Amino acid sequence: MKTLRSLLLTAAVVCCSVIGANAQIGGQKFAYVDSDYIMSNIPEYGDAQEELNTLSTKWENEVKALYNKVSEMYQKYQTEMVLLSEDQKRAREQEIINKEQEAKNLQMQYFGAEGQLYQKRTELVQPIQEKIYTALTELSQTKGYTFVFDLASGTSILYASDKVDISDDVLDQLSNVMQTVRREDRKRANAAGASGKTSTPAGGKTSEPKSGKK
Repeated sequence: MKTLRSLLLTAAVVCCSVIGANAQIGGQKFAYVDSDYIMSNIPEYGDAQEELNTLSTKWENEVKALYNKVSEMYQKYQTEMVLLSEDQKRAREQEIINKEQEAKNLQMQYFGAEGQLYQKRTELVQPIQEKIYTALTELSQTKGYTFVFDLASGTSILYASDKVDISDDVLDQLSNVMQTVRREDRKRANAAGASGKTSTPAGGKTSEPKSGKK
């Protein structure tokens, strides 16, 4: 699954050359977004992260319980080893090995490269990422941006003016198809953050999709 940042760095570099833009390189208009900021202002993404964190904690505890069982079995074996015959030792050792393998298998089942956590993240987050990418593409084509960079991608950008930050514009475009935190509430939260205060959107309200879509 391509992440949002991957999309923004590759496919989301929209080619629509124009002249006379506020921010240009060789006559080509460019801007940037902060994908972390965008996703933090999408309630559905926050809900998805909360669900993933809950599942991750639950599964971590299950795996930990199995490894604790392995440790208990080994400690008991060490204590009783002098009283066991060679056949009994081999049997107990095999039980410990089997239990440890069970723990490893469960760990891979939950947290492997394509385990259940990965699959659940794909199920919950990928549709949101695709909507963000679509909104970014539509906005870029409408405004004529040739390049759109992502500050959250780790790309080496030494300075970026707020004047070419279109993160809020992407969120406004996205509000046509899903709920986003209202621009005025985003501004209020940003202002509070800049002054060292904490703030939440007034009443927790979010923008409803303008098209009525969910």
